[in-house]
Amino acid sequence: MTGCGPGAPADPPEPDEASVRRLLDRWAAAVRQRDENAYLAVIDPAADGYRAERRLVFANLAAVPLASWEYRPVRLAGTVAEAEVRYRLAGYDTAPVAAPLRLTLTRRDGRWYVAGQEAGHVAGQLWEQGRVTAVRGGRSLVLGVGQDERLLREVAGLADAAVPAVDAAWGGRWAKCVVVEVPASLERMGALLETPAANYRGMAAVATGDRVVVNPEAYGELGDFGRRIVLTHETVHVATRAVTTAATPKWLSEGFADWAAYRGTDRTARQAAPELAASVDAGDLPSGLPANGDFAFTGEAGRLARAYEGGWLACRLIAEGWGEGTLAAFYRGAGEGKDGFREVLGVSAGDFTTRWRSYVAGAF
Repeated sequence: MTGCGPGAPADPPEPDEASVRRLLDRWAAAVRQRDENAYLAVIDPAADGYRAERRLVFANLAAVPLASWEYRPVRLAGTVAEAEVRYRLAGYDTAPVAAPLRLTLTRRDGRWYVAGQEAGHVAGQLWEQGRVTAVRGGRSLVLGVGQDERLLREVAGLADAAVPAVDAAWGGRWAKCVVVEVPASLERMGALLETPAANYRGMAAVATGDRVVVNPEAYGELGDFGRRIVLTHETVHVATRAVTTAATPKWLSEGFADWAAYRGTDRTARQAAPELAASVDAGDLPSGLPANGDFAFTGEAGRLARAYEGGWLACRLIAEGWGEGTLAAFYRGAGEGKDGFREVLGVSAGDFTTRWRSYVAGAF
């Protein structure tokens, strides 16, 4: 005789927010506790390829000093969970770094599992590219994939020297340490930054958020002095990030970074600004401060170099004519949208430009 009562309850077709949160909390705890078995237990047992991939990534994280690690659900759409992975590096990050994550979930035998993730998400994390080697400096942490440890130690030494140099030039509040990432190649750098690698060809390093990312190919072509300048320049961007906004002109943000990097060196203007020197020698004095568009990494390379060099000389002019503290105040005011020429320097933008053109003409 067949019973007429209700059968066993069917598995819910979609996860609820509480279930997803518990699942992701278990996953995060496994990372923090360095528990590989617990980490893999969250992944769908039938998703062999994804389990193998995540096992490698878990191993890649072994040398990374984590102060915190969590997953935060953002939005749930059926069996797809949009989330953020948020982490801090012990001794370096004052606030969590966040990266998007889009996960596919599945239910087996009454339990929800992570079955996979959308390609392209968390591409901006170095450990997704291979096993990380970590080198701690006195004021820096260098994380590398596919790099000789001697190179990473050299980078750490230059980053250690950059931090006090930047602090002396900037004087503002910042972490006073720097994290440098060195991927295996230019192509890997592009993947890390989720931008075409061609955009960074010829650039030895870039700052993104609280990180400096080194292009190993262009960096390898520099001498010791060039490497020092590049790492100091990019560390300036890390230090000034909190007060740099869309209102900050490129000539100021890039010029200040170069000014801080060259500050205290014996480089002459002709040595530090060869493209602009050649232009002035040819009778082509710039008519105005570099525009934001002049800093685009497309088009004529000389124009980009002259833009950086012109911004550097503008910042050097302010430091020499009004004082280094005034230059830093000018920078902070620009990020707030203030007219720094009048409010900080006490001149009009036109008057400053005239003075800058004369300064450029006499610099070489």
